[in-house]
Amino acid sequence: MLHFKQYDAPNSELVSYNHKPLVMLHGLFGSLENLAGIARPLAAQRPVYSLDLPNHGRSAHTDICNLEVMAVAVSDWLLEQGLTQVDLLGHSLGGKVAMEVALTVPERIGRLLVVDIAPVAYSSGHDNVFQGLMSINLDTLKSRQEADQYLQSYVQEIAVRSFLLKNLVKQASGGFAWRVNLAGLHAGYSDLLKENSRDMCFPGPTLFVKGGDSDYLQESYRDEILARFPDTSLKVVSNTGHWLHAEKPDIVAKIVNNFLGDSE
Repeated sequence: MLHFKQYDAPNSELVSYNHKPLVMLHGLFGSLENLAGIARPLAAQRPVYSLDLPNHGRSAHTDICNLEVMAVAVSDWLLEQGLTQVDLLGHSLGGKVAMEVALTVPERIGRLLVVDIAPVAYSSGHDNVFQGLMSINLDTLKSRQEADQYLQSYVQEIAVRSFLLKNLVKQASGGFAWRVNLAGLHAGYSDLLKENSRDMCFPGPTLFVKGGDSDYLQESYRDEILARFPDTSLKVVSNTGHWLHAEKPDIVAKIVNNFLGDSE
């Protein structure tokens, strides 16, 4: 079961939507709230749904954690909601999942937006994060501040620690727990890094959006992208990193809206 939020347009009682619904998928360790900065303005033009991926946020945990399982969960959610065809946007891991959905059930996707990720295999880049989070003793933890202090040994960036510790929740009993399926994601991490399915093609319009200062999308990935997504274009948001949707939400929302503007 996937937890989701539908964003309402301002003065929604006056809105008559003419565009397909847009479904949005966040990245690793995130939740649907991460994309709120672009979801709200986009909801003025179309129904917008933001999902918690499996093993994240308030969505159910799974025994197996890989791209295939996550893509099936999203595809099943579309059926449950009666959404016969949608536009799909994903950032980072959410982009990997979005690509897998488009490749496996292309008839359900109108247009695809992939934010700062490619369908290629990536090397491990979160080992320190997993080590830091998994070494926090929840049985003795007294405060979020204490967790932040401990995590400093593994993650130096304050903003990244703040982002990660949004997964730490206070229980009714007074103790702490991880909302994210930390053990499951760690066990399946190598599978999440793998390339997207080969010998499949999504023929619909696809837009890759790159953070100008990020190295997640590289020119050397061009052939791998076009083999799976032949109708592809690229937009670069200058002076942004991997979290471009948080750094420049207005610009990213405008890019998304322009790409989807003529979607019927």
